[in-house]
Amino acid sequence: MGAGGLPHRFPRAISDLNSKYGLNELFNMQTDQSLVLVDCIAYQNNILNHVSRTFALTIPQLPDKLRVAVGNAYLLCRITDTIEDTLEMEAESKTAFAERLVAVIQGREQAASFSRDLGRLLPESTDEGERDLVANTVRVIRITHSLGKIQRQAIERCVGIMANGMMEFQRNAGVHGLENVVEMNRYCYCVAGVVGEMLTELFCDHSTEIGAQRNELMRLSVSFGQGLQMINILKDTWEDRRRGACWLPRDVFDRAGLELETVTAEEMDPRMAHGIRELTSLALAHLDNALRYILLIPAKETGIRRHCLWALGFAVLTLRRIHSTPSYTAGNDVKISRRSVKAVAVITSFLARSDLALRIFFAVLTRGLPRSKLDI
Repeated sequence: MGAGGLPHRFPRAISDLNSKYGLNELFNMQTDQSLVLVDCIAYQNNILNHVSRTFALTIPQLPDKLRVAVGNAYLLCRITDTIEDTLEMEAESKTAFAERLVAVIQGREQAASFSRDLGRLLPESTDEGERDLVANTVRVIRITHSLGKIQRQAIERCVGIMANGMMEFQRNAGVHGLENVVEMNRYCYCVAGVVGEMLTELFCDHSTEIGAQRNELMRLSVSFGQGLQMINILKDTWEDRRRGACWLPRDVFDRAGLELETVTAEEMDPRMAHGIRELTSLALAHLDNALRYILLIPAKETGIRRHCLWALGFAVLTLRRIHSTPSYTAGNDVKISRRSVKAVAVITSFLARSDLALRIFFAVLTRGLPRSKLDI
C-alpha cells in the first residue's frame, strides 16, 4: 500500500488524469491533495446536471482539457447569477458578494467564508442545485486555482465583468425595461458576450490553429453570446416581470406605441407581439453570426463544434417557438421538447464536419423567420 493506505497504482492514475485534463499543478501535489482535486472534478461534473439542462449536455462534448475549464467557468458564472437572482438581498449586499466572489477567484479571500456568508442569506425558495453549488464553492475554486494561467485569467476577467455589469443593471432594474437597444446590447455583453470572449480565449489556448483565427472569432463571439442572451430575455420576459425586472428595450416598443410598464401577461397587448417580432429578427441576425463563428473552428475539432452547434440549434428552435407563439405568457409556452433537443444534437453531430451541410441545415431551420441586417 502507498501513502495514506492507497494502492501503489493510484499515483499513476493521478498522472493519467493530469495528462487528460491538463491540470498544471497535479503532478506536484501530494497524493491526498490530488485525491481532493479528483473529488472536486467529480462534484463539478455532477452538479452541472442540477443547475443547467443545456450546459449539462453541451459541456461534455468538449475535449477533456477544455471540459474542466469550461465547466468550472460556467459554475462560477452560475454563482454570480444566484447572487443577482436573490430578490431578498439588498442591492448593496449583492454588489458586495459579487466583489467577494471575484476576490475568491483571485485568491484574495477564502472561498469557505464567502460560501458560508452567502449561504446564510439564500432564501428557502432558492433552487436546491444552486444552494448546493454555493455550499460547495470551495470545491469549485480548488479546480479554478489548478487551471493553467491563460485559463485562469480568461475566467477571472469574464466573472469580473459579468459580476460588475449584473450589479450595475440590477441597481436600475424595473418593469419599465432598458432605455434602448444600445443599453440592451450592453446588458447582453455583460452577461453573455463576455462569456463568448472567454470561451474563445480558452479555445485559442487549446489549439494554435484556432488561435490563428482569434481576431475574427473574438469579433463574432460577442454577437454569438448576444443572440443566445436575447432569446433568454424573450423567453423569460414574463417571469422576469414577476420578479420586478424587464430587459427589453423601451425604444422598440415605443415605436409600436406601447409602454412596457403597462403591459401584463393576463391582458396581452398585440403591440407587445409587434415588438417581440422586431427583437426576434435582431436575435436571428446574431445567430447567423454564431454560425459564422462555428465554421471558423477547424472541422477536426468536432467536440468544440458540437458544443457550439447544440447551443445554436436549441436557440434557433426556441426562437421559432417564440415567433410562432407571440401571445405566450410564460417561458414554458415556448420551451422546446426533449425530443427536439435530441434531434438537434443527433443531426448537428452528424453534420459537424461539413460546412456546406451545416449552412443548408440552418437555412432550413431558420426559414420563415424575420431577419434584420446587422453590422458588427
